[in-house]
Amino acid sequence: MIYGVAVRELCEFSAKTGDLDLRFTPAPSALEGIEGHARVASRRGSDYEREVSLSGSFEELLVRGRADGFDAARSRLEEVKTHKGRLDRQPATHRALHWAQLRIYGALLCAERELDEVELALVYFNIGTEQETVFTERCKAAELQAFFAEHCGRFLAWARQELAHRTLRDGELQGLSFPHGEFRAGQRMLATAVYNAARSGRCLLAQAPTGIGKTLGTLFPLLKAAPANELDKVFFLAAKTSGRQLALDAMRQLPAPGLRVLELVARDKACEHPDKACHGESCPLAQGFYDRLPAARAAAVAQALPLDQARVRELAREHAVCPYYLSQELVRWADVVVGDYNYFFDGSALLYSLTQTNDWRVGLLVDEAHNLVDRGRSMYSAELHPESLADARRSVTARKNGAIKGALDKLRKTWHQLKSEEEYRVCSEPPADWVEALINANGSISEHLAEHPAEPPDAALQGFYLEALQFLRLMESLDPAHSIVDLSKNTQTAFGSRGKDAAWQLESPVVCLRNIVPAPHLQPRLQAAHTSTLFSATVQPPHCYADLLGLPETHGYVDVESPFRAEQLKVHIAREVSTRWRDRAASLDRIADRIAAQYQERPGNYLAFFSSYDYLQQVADRLAERHPELPQWRQQRRMGEQEQKAFLARFTAESQGVAFAVLGGAFAEGIDLPGQRLIGAFIATLGLPQVNPVTEQFRERLEARFGKGRGYDYAYLVPGLQKVVQAAGRVIRTTEDSGVVHLMDDRFGKPEVKGLLPGWWELE
Repeated sequence: MIYGVAVRELCEFSAKTGDLDLRFTPAPSALEGIEGHARVASRRGSDYEREVSLSGSFEELLVRGRADGFDAARSRLEEVKTHKGRLDRQPATHRALHWAQLRIYGALLCAERELDEVELALVYFNIGTEQETVFTERCKAAELQAFFAEHCGRFLAWARQELAHRTLRDGELQGLSFPHGEFRAGQRMLATAVYNAARSGRCLLAQAPTGIGKTLGTLFPLLKAAPANELDKVFFLAAKTSGRQLALDAMRQLPAPGLRVLELVARDKACEHPDKACHGESCPLAQGFYDRLPAARAAAVAQALPLDQARVRELAREHAVCPYYLSQELVRWADVVVGDYNYFFDGSALLYSLTQTNDWRVGLLVDEAHNLVDRGRSMYSAELHPESLADARRSVTARKNGAIKGALDKLRKTWHQLKSEEEYRVCSEPPADWVEALINANGSISEHLAEHPAEPPDAALQGFYLEALQFLRLMESLDPAHSIVDLSKNTQTAFGSRGKDAAWQLESPVVCLRNIVPAPHLQPRLQAAHTSTLFSATVQPPHCYADLLGLPETHGYVDVESPFRAEQLKVHIAREVSTRWRDRAASLDRIADRIAAQYQERPGNYLAFFSSYDYLQQVADRLAERHPELPQWRQQRRMGEQEQKAFLARFTAESQGVAFAVLGGAFAEGIDLPGQRLIGAFIATLGLPQVNPVTEQFRERLEARFGKGRGYDYAYLVPGLQKVVQAAGRVIRTTEDSGVVHLMDDRFGKPEVKGLLPGWWELE
């Protein structure tokens, strides 16, 4: 069996030593990097070969990669690295890694083209000055072959171990049996669809009701299909911690002890020393990180249990390495990776980048896929507030550095020129003077940070820089077909500001680059996977999610039959109630009395959902006034994790009462209260987004892109009813449960609304 490895992967394994050093230095964006490489290539002769594909073997290893350029006339092979700031501040370990990559490319080139020697040129291109700094060495083919053999030899024992693991893993998966003997109703249909999608290499959109075991029903068939379809990795992506935990629990149930399962968590949750910077002079876990990594890596892959957050932290402590960066290193050797959406879908996604670099065949599972629409939009949106600029201007660095202060002052002036009496306005194109001033300000900050990488940057200045950098990078792909730039009146209080500065902040607008259709950004990532399944209890209508998420035209769709019977869930429409804004006051008594009547008919635990905290409080107060004997508890604004746990802990098999919550909040999705813990729900809203200028822009743009009528559906009706169905789905969790749902608004009786509700519901 052959083990394929990319040149970069080989060198990162065999040539990285010393400290983990992530001192903040501005890096070129992806587009700047591409343009920099193109600029260097344009300066070369007509015979210059760009992007030279190379490969070669060493025993069981197949090493492959792509060198940046080769000049046959000079017999010169080039590796180009773009950068910002002073090159003499580059850590020696970085330079050593770059030379290792170039020498491996040189060995492959000499072997492939039968060259006796070659000149190697390490070219550093400064994005700001367009200056090239070139380091060269002339090497004999025999020297390079010896270097190649040395580094392959360091990797070979690991590769053989990985080949043995792959053989064992695939054998286990081929014989994998479902852990519960029989599938639940509906679960087999889902599993079959996922398995067939993997076999055909397709994307699948699956709507499957809550309670059938979707997590296990998607993981099991995809893993079962992995050997025959030569899948390297399975990525399970979730929107919330609860989704990740369900996936880890499901993996523990599968009879495949040879599988390596890894959980990825955010840096702020994994960091052991949040008060220290990520370099060896500050953090003890960064000092000598790459020297201690091999032992930690070997111990990790020998584990029989999933490497969840707690286990990774334990291993990291044993080997005195950073747990966050240990987990990132372990992605390369894991079979199943469980993490948040952003690890594959955002602009700098780790899993997507590694998939592309290593040419992995990946199976992708996206849990609660309806959430990916809003999450995708947020990943490709950026917002700049005047307060951020004001804080940056007050920073110590800005006050001392004339260039930065001048650039920020210029930006302040052009920002103020954007003021308007309008509350909200969309720009036909980004304000040119403001964008130019933003670029110049960011450039000044970037130069300073690059010149002083060892100097801890001011938090306010760096914060503004990163926000502006995100804005400018998204500007590179700005297209009115999927995004807009808008200005809205600043409503934030200018804390800490006085006089003219406070007035400037309040008069200057908030500038937002707002993504409306995430499809163009998400589609390349979906295409990078061999197969993908996006599943949820609510992806109705499917064409809405296919349009917004960028599913390929060849994608499949399955609507899994519900295992629940209509008689299990009584669904009543309160046609006498209107929750429209103008009718709120008149609705209070009717809603309170309906809640009380249902509770008196069948005492137990109920959830009542409302569109806002204010509406929730009004109804809860009215219920307490008219029916004081009825127990109740309420969701509060900004509840912490412990407060949320206490709220849910009141739902027991013996308790009774009505809990008030906000639709779309923490208790409307992703919670499991089976049996007598929850027997009913009241939903006093259609969940429609607020009608405001921003949502109206969404409606207009979606209408223009997807056709008449779909603008309102995609902007208002679908996201609203999706929240309703998710909330109602808290009631029936198993085939033994029974309960009731009251939809309290006359609009629930309209055909276009009823068409977005689950087909197995019988509306009364």
